[in-house]
Amino acid sequence: MAESRPTRQFSHVILGLDGTLLNTDYVVQQLLKSFLVKEGKTWDSKKAQCLLRKGPYEAAVAVLEEYELPYSAEEFLNMITPMFTEKWGNIKSLAGANRLVEHLRSKGVFVALASNSPRENIRAKISCHPGWEESFVAIVGGDEVTKGKPSPDIFVEAAKRMNSDPSNCIVIEDSWIEDTLPIEPWFISGPVIKGYGRGSRVLGIPTANLPADKFSDILSEHTSGVYFGWAGLRKGGIYKMVMSIGWNPYFHNSEKTIEPWILHDFSEDFYGEELSLAIIGYIRPEANFSSVESLIERIREDGRIAEKALDLPIYACYKDSPYVRRGQND
Repeated sequence: MAESRPTRQFSHVILGLDGTLLNTDYVVQQLLKSFLVKEGKTWDSKKAQCLLRKGPYEAAVAVLEEYELPYSAEEFLNMITPMFTEKWGNIKSLAGANRLVEHLRSKGVFVALASNSPRENIRAKISCHPGWEESFVAIVGGDEVTKGKPSPDIFVEAAKRMNSDPSNCIVIEDSWIEDTLPIEPWFISGPVIKGYGRGSRVLGIPTANLPADKFSDILSEHTSGVYFGWAGLRKGGIYKMVMSIGWNPYFHNSEKTIEPWILHDFSEDFYGEELSLAIIGYIRPEANFSSVESLIERIREDGRIAEKALDLPIYACYKDSPYVRRGQND
């Protein structure tokens, strides 16, 4: 008989901010891209990922070296900081962030916030999220410790401010994998219906729409944004898919919709066919776009991200989900 181990008890939680609770990456990338394009440089989104977890000064040095810009780190920060300051109070929370903060608060859990951002920026970032600041027993910024992340100094300091030993703390940091965030899987199914017709006609991206009125509870529970996973058609196999949930602000939808894009070329429509979805990952929050061209470019990028991510073992295993495969042998 295997020896049972006592369950480890943790008394405190330390949360990251950028990429854990807030979609800061999107704002940073958009502003950096705009700045670099004005400097005559070609933006590289893959290289950008290496910059997003650094502190402000370290990120500035890295940008200047990577793009060979003729500025000192101080000059660069003086130019770009006002651009960021205007945006900090409008950053959207990531999927599940509000629920996590509220759940911990309702359970009386001691929670600290630890971020590489300066303390002043942290305050600005969480200011538009009601109840967040009051939920944290301690807030530690990167300017309050000798070494920022990935050094553990900031977490040790957070534990100290909660009067807790670090060994009694759970640290929840962003766990993005190939530009995606694994989520607790959820499953839905329904008949494919005709949507607004713009997927094929306007965007050249045919979506397999599901009836939104059937999923009102799910739509209210899940944050608007772009998700991905596996799609099973009762008569047509298992396919990779990327999916939007939300209001599609570019088209001014009057209702929240579910619009899966199955990443496969079909020779004919399959309206009325039962579609089963396993939603297992998250890519980004819903966003508006200045033109239909930029919208199409972003959707195509979402498709590429999902296509690549679904080959990873953490996501590929759900292809064999009984829910997705149900009816395949009928």
